[in-house]
Amino acid sequence: MAQKPVKLDDVAREAGVSKTTVSRVLNQRGYLSDATIAKVHRAMEKLNYRPNAIARQLYKQETKIVGLIFPTTDDPFFGQLEAALESELYHRGYKVLMGNSQNDPDKERSFLRQLLNRQVDGLIVGAHNEDIDEYQRTTLPIVSIEQIVSRNVPVVSSDNYNGGRLATQRLLDDGCRHIIHTNYPENIPTPNHERRLAYEELLRLHGRTPITYHISFDDPVEKKRQVIRQIFEEHPEVDGIFADNDTNAGLIMNVAREYKRLIPEDLRVVGYDGANSTRILLPQLTTVQQPIDRMAKTAVKLLQARLDGESVESVMLPVKLIDGGTA
Repeated sequence: MAQKPVKLDDVAREAGVSKTTVSRVLNQRGYLSDATIAKVHRAMEKLNYRPNAIARQLYKQETKIVGLIFPTTDDPFFGQLEAALESELYHRGYKVLMGNSQNDPDKERSFLRQLLNRQVDGLIVGAHNEDIDEYQRTTLPIVSIEQIVSRNVPVVSSDNYNGGRLATQRLLDDGCRHIIHTNYPENIPTPNHERRLAYEELLRLHGRTPITYHISFDDPVEKKRQVIRQIFEEHPEVDGIFADNDTNAGLIMNVAREYKRLIPEDLRVVGYDGANSTRILLPQLTTVQQPIDRMAKTAVKLLQARLDGESVESVMLPVKLIDGGTA
């Protein structure tokens, strides 16, 4: 005959305590003596009792699930970031539901509604869309990484302004006189624009005219190549390019070959992000490295604080220049 499942009443009877006391031990609520707690645990071990996780979650009004919404995993920065977030959340006892929005507002709204319907405990987001009403209306704890989704949502970012200065200064130190920058379209609210501001201010300080070409993160690769070809067609004098991410830096290096430009002999390139996979595939790339794993740990720490009812502020983390052979 099949063995009957052990119930809370059975544990209470074995431990010689009330059912309420067993429940309080399981949910770590209220004051209980160490002796009582030990007695309940011994009873559970003896009876091989397994708590009903779903019932406990309903009692605590938590799911132990965190939702992640990011543009894509098909990118070195976001791939490493999401992996680091999942690992950090796992070690804190959380499972993850993940959606890749491709920066489509409708898709992001759909993911957000699905996650809210599943009653996740909180969200960590890094998509590039703003003015999504659900972010404004929900009381769910949310933390953003490198993107501005709402005035009420704290942001974990790297020091984009200093990163822009480091990249631009390296090209100036290399003797570049015609430096061009690539960045997101200006209508996308993101801390990445701090990189552009630093580039522009530093060039003007040196009496140069800043020129920025806008490349959308979500554009197909061939469309990005077309924008990069415009740089070489419209500015054949270019001798330095500060790319807003390492993927674009790699494309710039590829397109440069089409125009017989040698790197670093007559064209210097500095990227941005410094993800682990990029460092393996493009070890020669000089780039500004963001502390991706630390950003993930910080975001999870802030989310946990918000889940615990604490007030938190946005956090900015330092960056560093990684020397390579391209600048």
